[in-house]
Amino acid sequence: MLSALLAAVTLQAAAGAAPAAIDPATARAIEAVAYDYVDGQLEGDAARVARSLHPDLAKRAVELGDPDEPLGLRRMTKEELVDLTRQGVLKTPKAQWNRSVKVLDVAGNAAVARVETPWFVDYFHLGRFGDRWVIVNALWYPKPLTRPSAD
Repeated sequence: MLSALLAAVTLQAAAGAAPAAIDPATARAIEAVAYDYVDGQLEGDAARVARSLHPDLAKRAVELGDPDEPLGLRRMTKEELVDLTRQGVLKTPKAQWNRSVKVLDVAGNAAVARVETPWFVDYFHLGRFGDRWVIVNALWYPKPLTRPSAD
């Protein structure tokens, strides 16, 4: 009976345990993909952005403000994002890039990462296909634009 109780406690502890440490090589590979995505947009390099994305990318942002659509989402495909990049919509001088990537979790062929720039925050679901990681889903938040103080 004591051994059954100890086994149950061990299982409960394992269920609530923190995720395993992320392999540094895996983290670097995921970061490289995320930087292709964000730096490609900031450079206006459509090919760099395209290679970071799964062909069936689902990019979404929560849309508030439409009373007829309380669960509204702004949707974007890979093709739309690559085209916006080609147009230079987010092209920014390198001195203003201030961006970061944080790999949050990896489980087998699935990973989650967070990217932040002064203009947006993206949460990525990435998939590993063979030796290649790509962004499968992106949920993003456009940050409110702030103006410099007049002081």
